[in-house]
Amino acid sequence: MTVLSVNLNKIAVLRNSRGHDRPDLPTAAHVCMAAGCGGITVHPRPDQRHIRPQDVRELAAMTRGQVEFNVEGNPFAGPRDDYPGFLELVRETRPDQVTLVPDSDDQLTSDHGFDLARDLDRLADALQVIHAAGARCSLFIDAGHDSASAFEAAARAGVERVEIYTGPYADAFAAGQPQAELERCAQTARRAYAAGMAVNAGHDLSQRNLGAFKQAIPGLAEVSIGHALISEALYAGLDATVRAYLDILS
Repeated sequence: MTVLSVNLNKIAVLRNSRGHDRPDLPTAAHVCMAAGCGGITVHPRPDQRHIRPQDVRELAAMTRGQVEFNVEGNPFAGPRDDYPGFLELVRETRPDQVTLVPDSDDQLTSDHGFDLARDLDRLADALQVIHAAGARCSLFIDAGHDSASAFEAAARAGVERVEIYTGPYADAFAAGQPQAELERCAQTARRAYAAGMAVNAGHDLSQRNLGAFKQAIPGLAEVSIGHALISEALYAGLDATVRAYLDILS
């Protein structure tokens, strides 16, 4: 079964808007875990617009041995104020999975992935840190852009998974024309599988579009879902919404 990893960034956005400690991230994580999710995801950025370093530390401790903890971020993000740098957080908290994303402060949200052919060499040091911390490495990539040889090179370099950026698919689904984007995602998954890597997916997946995506990607290992899930939970409740996603994935 495909693992559902719940991204808690939006819970942190709501908390930070008041400057206090409510809603509480560990409590939200506990509700998601009790409902049956298989993972918790956070994306600590240097500007701390949502997840803060202390959140990463607390969630790493509470998820260990319970569900997978996935930390997303830019491996080139260095220290700033009390943000110790992305790779230093990885060294300290030792998550189960690290998803490398080429984001920057001026992006509202992640909107593109790494180019395997172009970026792999400069990711070598980050891969070494991630593996030394005992974590699996996943690379956030665009669908349809990389060649079979690029996937093979990534696998040789120690990349265990790719996470397909599904924003374009979600947009195409909303427009009523998802098939071309679905095929691009499926082609990317086939190339990853052929190279010996597993496939994750994330960004703008929702209850509405998740079923078709999972059907198109046999063997999908994990989906990381935050914005849509937390939005839907405002109406239905967090426990019920997590369970609804799990029903789709099963």
